[in-house]
Amino acid sequence: MLRAGGRTALRVRPRGLEPGAGGRRRCCSSGPDSLKQTPLHAFHQQQGGRMVNFAGWSMPVQYALSHLESHLHTRRHCSLFDVSHMLQTKVFGRDRVKFMESLVVGDIAELKPDQGTLSLFTNEEGGILDDLIVTSTSEQHLYVVSNAGCRDKDWVLMQGRAEELRAAGSDVHLEVSENALLALQGPSAVRVLQTGVSDDLAKLSFMSSVVMVVFGVPGCRVTRCGYTGEDGIEISVPVGRVVELVELLLRDPQVQLAGLAARDSLRLEAGLCLYGNDIDETTTPVEAALVWTLGKRRRVAMDFPGARVIVPQIKGKVKRKRVGLISTGPPIRPHMPILSLEGRPIGKVTSGCPSPCLKKNVAMGYVEGEQSRVGTVLAVEVRKKSCPALVTRMPFVPTRYHMLK
Repeated sequence: MLRAGGRTALRVRPRGLEPGAGGRRRCCSSGPDSLKQTPLHAFHQQQGGRMVNFAGWSMPVQYALSHLESHLHTRRHCSLFDVSHMLQTKVFGRDRVKFMESLVVGDIAELKPDQGTLSLFTNEEGGILDDLIVTSTSEQHLYVVSNAGCRDKDWVLMQGRAEELRAAGSDVHLEVSENALLALQGPSAVRVLQTGVSDDLAKLSFMSSVVMVVFGVPGCRVTRCGYTGEDGIEISVPVGRVVELVELLLRDPQVQLAGLAARDSLRLEAGLCLYGNDIDETTTPVEAALVWTLGKRRRVAMDFPGARVIVPQIKGKVKRKRVGLISTGPPIRPHMPILSLEGRPIGKVTSGCPSPCLKKNVAMGYVEGEQSRVGTVLAVEVRKKSCPALVTRMPFVPTRYHMLK
């Protein structure tokens, strides 16, 4: 998923995130430094996690393994990430699909039970407000996971639209899930998890979801997805038993804790966007090379926010487009100018790092439309020097999603 959310969260606390009735533990809390904390915060510290401020949350950037070691361990075995900072929302009511389709570009009505899709919140100007995963559950509600950096604005957006629809007679209401959220990612992830569940995970396809008992913890929603390009699982787990589940998973020597540093380089190798860096309210899905998120029925109907801007761009030309870049030499970093061969500025890098797998620099950024063709030789200005870069198809490293035939 185009996940994470690089922007600082707004100060408004979403309704539903206050302490639950009967003194239930919350899905998040705040520490003395005013940073929000996930239910695993103390556990991260006990495990030697180096904590940093990420979108207003205190999150581990890495543990005992170096960034490089953690990245490669995920590619070769599997790693466990705490992603409880993300917003998990349940949408109930007979008009839940109508509600969601009034906000996103995807075809939610076509989803089968327990099937999910990546989609985008857009505004009337065609800009991307956030990316999210929407799952149509067999329990008669939509399960929505959206980015930490957009957590508060997403809640305001959804709650405001729900109130509008209810005022017009529609049946829809929202509930913020208090569950923690874990991501077990890598080629060994499913084998590890299979030892603790009775369901046959081989039958769980990419972007499919089911509620099951996981290592004795009931009520876990297991979704086959992730933000690394690897086969993997995200587990929405009752907050009171998340530490127990993490400890059980870590008993397998294949599993290592991983933090934000590895997560960022893994998602970049997989060609996945980070909201606030690679996509934001100034970019459209077409400019961002995310046309595939637009439901075909929705394109024809032109009934999603910003359709009047976005749909004509599909067959027309856009002034800029997101591309992948590969280079050698000094690392490419965000905000560095992208140049034509003649030295003319034609865009900027939005994400970049040395690829642990390729042993080359990988980056993505926006360039003028006519310069976006794969195979085009460009340059990136690094410390006032022009370094050659090749426009390359993404993902940079092949993805290994579990697709059933």
